[in-house]
Amino acid sequence: MIDARTFRLDGRLAMVTGSSGGIGLALARGLGQAGAALVLNGRDRAKLERAALALRAEGLTVDTSAFDATDFDGVAAAVAAIEADVGAIDILVNNAGITRRAPFNELSLDDWRAVMSTNVDGLFIVGQAVARRMAERKRGRIINICSVMSELGRAGTSAYTASKGAAKMLTKAMAIDLAPHGIRVNGIAPGYFATELTAKLVADEQFSAWVRQRAPLGRWGQVEELAPAAVFLASDASSFVTGHVLFVDGGMTSAV
Repeated sequence: MIDARTFRLDGRLAMVTGSSGGIGLALARGLGQAGAALVLNGRDRAKLERAALALRAEGLTVDTSAFDATDFDGVAAAVAAIEADVGAIDILVNNAGITRRAPFNELSLDDWRAVMSTNVDGLFIVGQAVARRMAERKRGRIINICSVMSELGRAGTSAYTASKGAAKMLTKAMAIDLAPHGIRVNGIAPGYFATELTAKLVADEQFSAWVRQRAPLGRWGQVEELAPAAVFLASDASSFVTGHVLFVDGGMTSAV
């Protein structure tokens, strides 16, 4: 039977990496509105606390944990501290990510490594640290943030495109290996969303016109439109869904 409780997350703890702003903060807010207690993560403690204060003012239950998703030992220590002091992590959203733009033959090795480290290594490191504890409890939900560039390329984004292609395939591999432990792993692939990080692109009329033309729905996405996808994948409503990447892109990946 389907009712409102099917999509509720009451009594569950959700950690969202890279959630001091932008898409990560919007996803955390949505999970909190569905009833989950939250752990926000980022590297900038001051920015993280400002985000937490804003969500607490909305009546949500919020803790913070400042760590670098690429630091293996730091992540392990942070996850252990969260589980000891806050509670068992029921939902993980692997959102932390960066990009570096340059034509392929001009991209520096340092920039390549920085993108791959955060977007792929970070997903593995945080995902493994949390999944090991979820496996002991025989339950858990992991949502990896992929991208339309998990499927499509664009000039000047070779590192980012490669990293998000890897994120998609790692999501599928994780789903296979973790299913026997009661853990479901899925991905969300956002299209072009208006955030503080994309403000300059939104303001660029030529680029915005390209987005409107490229996406069948004819506009930029709003970050609030991503949260329901995360709630669905974190809730019992998706109890038989794993290894799937849900594209929230205004139809961009469906159009030629």
